[in-house]
Amino acid sequence: MKIMMVEGRYKGQINLSNLDASKLPNTLGLATTVQFIDYVDEIKSFLEKHGKTVFIDKMRQKYEGQLLGCDQGGAEKIKDKVDAFLYFGTGVFHPLGIAINVDRDVFCYDPLHGIFSKIDSKQVETYNKKRKGAYLKYLHSKEIGMLVSMKPGQNNFKKAADMKKQLVAMGKNCYIFVFDTLDFNQIENFPFVECWVNTACNRILDDYDKFPRPLVDLSDIEKIEKTQLLTIKK
Repeated sequence: MKIMMVEGRYKGQINLSNLDASKLPNTLGLATTVQFIDYVDEIKSFLEKHGKTVFIDKMRQKYEGQLLGCDQGGAEKIKDKVDAFLYFGTGVFHPLGIAINVDRDVFCYDPLHGIFSKIDSKQVETYNKKRKGAYLKYLHSKEIGMLVSMKPGQNNFKKAADMKKQLVAMGKNCYIFVFDTLDFNQIENFPFVECWVNTACNRILDDYDKFPRPLVDLSDIEKIEKTQLLTIKK
């Protein structure tokens, strides 16, 4: 099946009247979704006129400053250069992704309704506590289920297969569950699984409470194990 990606860009006027630059740190990372990507230069210029130093970048994304629900690579790339991030767009799904994966404050500005806000640090703290708890459960689990999506851009079957070999060598039982669209109701049919490992979109973690057992993301496992390896080498 061929897939065509169609960008839906906003073409109307944006409202900057309530964007209070005085409440923002002097060094900022700017991020948005493809809907508002045409306004990045305008927002950057606005912030610079108010004395801010603005950084914009990308990794796998098509455009500089672009956010995807499961990919905040552009923000991660510049995190050491900035004091905080400004998300320019609607909703909290995308800026929450930055706050969860990058240790910086995230301010938000909705250009359609003129609403200025900040991501709640308590929400991020609660989210990260669940991630740490799930990782500890993963370490001590004997029966592990691995979720693998067949969707383009989310398919990590090879990584899952390689990880399964490592887990089996450690004396664990590992099962790979392949799906196109995840049906949370089906998860309950495998009560023997002690911990689930998500190899698909990492924002599946937003539905953590729908899982009867702990859910840990592959990216969290990779980051923690990489950090441990670097620590050992030092």
